[in-house]
Amino acid sequence: MKKQMKTIGTTLSIILATTSLLAACSKEEASSTPKATSSSAPAVQAAKYPIASAGTISSWEEINPNITSIVPNLGESAFGKQLEKETGVKVKYTHPADGQKKEQFNLLIASNNLTDVIEYDWNKEYPGGPEKAIADKMIIPLNELIDKFAPNLKKLLQQDKELDKMLKTDSGKYYVFPMIRPENGLVFRGPILRKDWLDELSLPVPTTIDEWYTVLKAFKEKKGATAPFTAQYSTGSELNIQDAFIGAFKTANRYYIDDQGKVKYGPIDPQFKEVLTLFRKWYAEGLIDKDFALNTDSKSLDNKMLSNASGSTVGLLSVIGRWMDTAKKKEPNYHLVAAPYPTLKKGERAFIGQRDFKYNPLASKAVTTAAKDPELAVKWLDYAYSEKGATLFNFGIEGESFNLVSGVPTWSDKITKDPKLNLQQMVSQYTKPNGPFLGDSRKNFNTYPEQNDAMKIWAETDAVKHVMPTFITPTVEESKEIAKLNTAISSYKEEMFIKFVMGKEPIDKFDEYVKRIQEMGSDKVLKIYQDAFDRYNKR
Repeated sequence: MKKQMKTIGTTLSIILATTSLLAACSKEEASSTPKATSSSAPAVQAAKYPIASAGTISSWEEINPNITSIVPNLGESAFGKQLEKETGVKVKYTHPADGQKKEQFNLLIASNNLTDVIEYDWNKEYPGGPEKAIADKMIIPLNELIDKFAPNLKKLLQQDKELDKMLKTDSGKYYVFPMIRPENGLVFRGPILRKDWLDELSLPVPTTIDEWYTVLKAFKEKKGATAPFTAQYSTGSELNIQDAFIGAFKTANRYYIDDQGKVKYGPIDPQFKEVLTLFRKWYAEGLIDKDFALNTDSKSLDNKMLSNASGSTVGLLSVIGRWMDTAKKKEPNYHLVAAPYPTLKKGERAFIGQRDFKYNPLASKAVTTAAKDPELAVKWLDYAYSEKGATLFNFGIEGESFNLVSGVPTWSDKITKDPKLNLQQMVSQYTKPNGPFLGDSRKNFNTYPEQNDAMKIWAETDAVKHVMPTFITPTVEESKEIAKLNTAISSYKEEMFIKFVMGKEPIDKFDEYVKRIQEMGSDKVLKIYQDAFDRYNKR
């Protein structure tokens, strides 16, 4: 998931002032003092950067894999060194091993040997959520610290009430410095097809379920694809297709919000039986990868889309460019294109698809109770929401990683023309692709116009109405109940999904399957989520 950027100087402030492109950013320097959140709030003590006689803080956070082949630690990167120079704060970074983030976070918590700040999904991944983390004395509420020492974030919260609501618990506690996506950074995954195959077969880009069926049959019968449609399978979770095909039936393979604002569990909706019937038919006819449940890493997806075994998938925006770069070396006509999230009827708008929220809990930082100087940690974190800080986080260093071209930050030749390293690897040395900062809508990793088109095509859904926010906050007791019930429900649901699709269980057993999930407590989970969603809407 990559962030995007806003403008430097006045342009940055103006663009970010609209809620559609996030929230407002201060037009002033980081040392300016905006109005207090309320008349009773204390005046903000804005930091002047670099902070004189600043000490050292420690940060536990994931490191972008693109940079690890160059330097092992963020502090050794050009970005890390420049951040220290601009803020005056030395940072000791600790990074979990690749693929072991959750396990090492659990060990960190269990050891109670916390760093000053921790970048993690405190809402979803900490048992009981942020309220429990605060009650457990793992992290601290940030209300007073933001009021006093974080003028840049505070200004954003004042000017964007939607963002403000996202960052609180139901009791009104701020608990993280957020990763904030720009509007054009919310949609980045969707259906992808081999356009060169479509052209060769004189077929249009499919938009409906029936058109997809025609395309997949042609890929199998006329192009020899052994897995016409493939996708990555998230281990222990689901076929990662972001509800493509499923949404055509006005449901989802997850909890979602219906048109009346009610939380529903898609896999037990009556119409989900139609989804399973469709997938069962396609699987039986060899149109869906017969090994879909084994595609648990990106390498298997790469291999199938690059070897002509597959002609379509649901994937990230970035793979369009990566696959075309790789394939064109041997197959010059290799061409990928995005397709809309499919519907049942021509011209319908897709019910749901991939769409994130401007607040991304996955890469946001909390200040822990172990912080020796919480004030310093907050001032350091707040720099990322200032004009100069946002520029560093999004673009890096002017004159090295980017230049201003007609006032627009543009990657330098040093970044785009390195003979050994690709764009992602070069950019990762100078910026922070994920983390708590203000994203800029002009940050762009796309190398093909098809990628720019894909962002627009995949955005044409009603996902904004139907995706359930990941940052609603059940109470501590509710969270315990959800954890207990959902683990069993999700496991059983996915076991049966695979069996239904592969034909190991007849679709006629769907009603028994629904009854079993209800007996496992799905109604209790739905009530908890509905109550939490209602409380969120009242914040």
